[in-house]
Amino acid sequence: MTDITQQTLAGIVTNDHRAALVLEKYNLDFCCKGKRTLAAACTEKGLSSEGIVKELEEAAGPANSRQMPFNEMTAEQLISHILVNHHFYVKQIMPQIYTHLERVAVKHGDRFPEMKAVFGLFAEVMEEMTAHMQKEEMILFPGIKEAERAFVHKEKGNTTSCFINGAVDMMEAEHDQAGEILYAIRELTHHYGEPEGACTTFKLSLAELKAFEEDLHQHVHLENNILFPMAKGFVAAGQEQG
Repeated sequence: MTDITQQTLAGIVTNDHRAALVLEKYNLDFCCKGKRTLAAACTEKGLSSEGIVKELEEAAGPANSRQMPFNEMTAEQLISHILVNHHFYVKQIMPQIYTHLERVAVKHGDRFPEMKAVFGLFAEVMEEMTAHMQKEEMILFPGIKEAERAFVHKEKGNTTSCFINGAVDMMEAEHDQAGEILYAIRELTHHYGEPEGACTTFKLSLAELKAFEEDLHQHVHLENNILFPMAKGFVAAGQEQG
């Protein structure tokens, strides 16, 4: 039997996306820091892996239960999933979270000064994510789909695929930056805990931030650990054919 503690966090979630909820619970980063093994990540955070393994096994459920077959998708299918399930959500929810945080910062910032900092950090994330997704949608994703078509048809590398490795590296760096900002927000809000006396909008904004970070982790995982390695594989294959 495979020892799950020696699997990488990214690999665990790639094999079964339901594991993400368990790893999120313990703040084990499976996207930007997904190359660490579960054992190493638990040691780093001072966690016992035994209980986490049990929860992962429970989350997996029956062996034949249905889950999204991300590893079996083509790059084009995976990109479509990312656009529909993550980019659309981010574009819809960011202005809403911004409005709620602004209201909290203005009305309750004197009592909860950390929320002014949270608002500023989220405004930074919103600006960066907007530009980031535009670059992916307009440049990188079309390039990956073109590289995949060339790979399938056994064509030599084309000019479109030449920029992919550099663009992927840039997107991964931007993922890291967004992840660090959201980590700072989580720390400022004490892991999105509701302080005594928080109004409805305050509570709502914390719940929205928590859901936003969880979605980003799934989003980045699909790109960093599945789509981008696939794209680099297309480029390498094209270079060999050329």
